[in-house]
Amino acid sequence: MSQSENRYLVTGAMGCLGAWTLYHLFHQGKYAVSFDLSADRARLNLLLSTREQAALTFVQGDLTAADSLLETLRTHRITHIIHLAALQVPFCRASPVRGAQVNVVGTVNVFEAARVAGIRHLAYASSIAVYGPAGDYPPGPIRQDAPFAPRTLYGVYKVADEGIARVYWQDHQLSSTALRPYTIYGVGRDQGLTAGPTQAILAAAAGRPFHISFGGVMQFQLASDAALQFITAAEQAAPGALVFNLGGPPTTVAALAHMLQQLRPQAQVTVGEAHLPFPEAFDDTALRQHATTLYETPLADGIAQTLAHFERHLSTGLLHVQSQE
Repeated sequence: MSQSENRYLVTGAMGCLGAWTLYHLFHQGKYAVSFDLSADRARLNLLLSTREQAALTFVQGDLTAADSLLETLRTHRITHIIHLAALQVPFCRASPVRGAQVNVVGTVNVFEAARVAGIRHLAYASSIAVYGPAGDYPPGPIRQDAPFAPRTLYGVYKVADEGIARVYWQDHQLSSTALRPYTIYGVGRDQGLTAGPTQAILAAAAGRPFHISFGGVMQFQLASDAALQFITAAEQAAPGALVFNLGGPPTTVAALAHMLQQLRPQAQVTVGEAHLPFPEAFDDTALRQHATTLYETPLADGIAQTLAHFERHLSTGLLHVQSQE
């Protein structure tokens, strides 16, 4: 099959990573189908114009409805799947049953629909939430094969997703590549446990103060880079149920705030003392050995790009900022 015949399904396409994935597929000239229960294009509107979005196909579908998903794969002759749909940590905590239905049953439905439709490989999002806090591990970056020890239901669901992928390889030779992001930041990252750094950038663009509720050391991944990595993972099929940590230089949240204030000296950003229940760094050696391309925008450059993007949309009225409560 030629590159021009490839057809991509993106689940959770109205989310931050989903919107960036559609953005890059559009600019790569690829046929892309958005599959999401939500019809709210607010995040996508920050990336693509109405005219550009007309080149995409939108399906408002429920990931927990297996028949609808399979019908979409067949109707649009999908060849590649990028499965990003999930309820994030706070939403799984607030509604555990719905979280399991979307994050676990929904993932089973994606794999089963791919199997029935004859798709032999897919990419999907896991998370570093499959790991426990730093005290559960020896010092140093955490390897991708370190023991699971999730402290959230979201993390438990992601452990289940990785197990689903292993069984589908074992039983059906349906291969998959999962990526485990840490702190995704960038345009469209407006909710979730680690959205604070992006919200701080937006507040700085609007000239408003912001308090990031957590501090400590972590790895930051630009949403645009992560989306490109997921596209590559969907295209680079390899035997097995592969799982890779996304990496990057470990950086303090305070250092991110300082970079932001260097770009906009008037920015008023403060950082909390609480630490998230995750180790500081995750080893991405395996991904570096596997991936044909790695997308790694330096943090200072990513902050500058995001800041400029926000300022542009604030000036046109496409984006608005509410005061932090």
